[in-house]
Amino acid sequence: MEENENKFEVISSKTSKANFKQQSNGFGKTILLPFFSGIIGCSLVIGTCFGIPSIKEKLLNETNNSTVQTSTAGGTTTNLVSLSNYSNTAVFAANKILPSIVGIEVTYTTTSNSFFGFGAPTTSQATATGSGIIISEDGYIVTNNHVVDTSSTNSYSYYNISDATSVKVKLYGSTETIDAKIVGKDSQTDLAVLKIDKTGLTPAEFADSDEAVVGEFVMAVGSPLGLDTTVTSGIISAVNREVVSDGTKYICIQTDAAINSGNSGGALVNSEGQVIGINTLKLSGSGVEGIGFAIPINSTHDIIDELIEHNKVLRPYIGITGRDLDDATIERYNLATLGIYIQSVQNFSPAEKAGLQAGDIIIQANGQDIKTMDELNEIKNSLKIGDKITLKVNRNGEEKEFTVTLEETP
Repeated sequence: MEENENKFEVISSKTSKANFKQQSNGFGKTILLPFFSGIIGCSLVIGTCFGIPSIKEKLLNETNNSTVQTSTAGGTTTNLVSLSNYSNTAVFAANKILPSIVGIEVTYTTTSNSFFGFGAPTTSQATATGSGIIISEDGYIVTNNHVVDTSSTNSYSYYNISDATSVKVKLYGSTETIDAKIVGKDSQTDLAVLKIDKTGLTPAEFADSDEAVVGEFVMAVGSPLGLDTTVTSGIISAVNREVVSDGTKYICIQTDAAINSGNSGGALVNSEGQVIGINTLKLSGSGVEGIGFAIPINSTHDIIDELIEHNKVLRPYIGITGRDLDDATIERYNLATLGIYIQSVQNFSPAEKAGLQAGDIIIQANGQDIKTMDELNEIKNSLKIGDKITLKVNRNGEEKEFTVTLEETP
């Protein structure tokens, strides 16, 4: 092969002058013409691309996303990425969700008891603020139960707080407040639904919160400290985070987006401006910063539907009060085993009808070993009213099984 190649070169070098003119014409046709045609074609393509807005925008956006190398004082180079797209994401998400967020103002009455029985109790009006999410164009709004459920007594029994005497809603871009009715509320899930007499509202768009991932961009929207339509941004810090507040366990989305008093009931949204959670809790105190929690929106759909339809959540109940046993308690009272000690059985309850008694120790539910009331409630809450649950108990050292037909919580 090498001899043939060398040979070809030799023959080419001996081409006569008589053939030169012919070769020149061939060169123009085979080299110059395609070259200039390519330049003209390329120019037409580039001109067309920048003449069409959609193509031009795409090309410029790709340019904005490129990295830029700059020299530092130390002589090294650092890649800088344009933040224009991040800013545009936040602007888009805010514009998408803000028309669906409302401010909530709750008025209630506080009564202060007199010290040592001297003097008459004093009564005054107080207000609390929160946020809500429009879920229908005809005026249904979801928020947190603790925003509107103000009836409670503090541990010192000094202040008595009444039920809300009024609930008012402020729409986005309006200074007008609209009277709202509490349709239903549920302390166990910390959810409530309000209704205002107005149509043509902009309902929020819900995302699939099961698809939320750690590190994803999120924005918290609400009225912290009464500052209407405030947005703060951050990322998802954790998913399926178990949080216990006031004895109730929640499975939450954790975020570092700032959540403050008044944000409760507002939305946690993704980069598309879609709601993935309802802002509910935050950690506060010395050394704590950027730890907030939202109820995943997927877990709220059935609750919201029941609150609208029944004004409450229909839950099955067994009808016992129980206490978790530990090793020390078993040893102290000479009990038979670990489990749930039944302290009392409610009259006419499913538990009484099934034959359960105070002093029984529940050790299994539907064939699953259990030791705590939380475990029992988790199994019970997975069932429906009318379903049966089989409980195995230890009664005076003897194991017995009872089948309980679940009824609606009275």
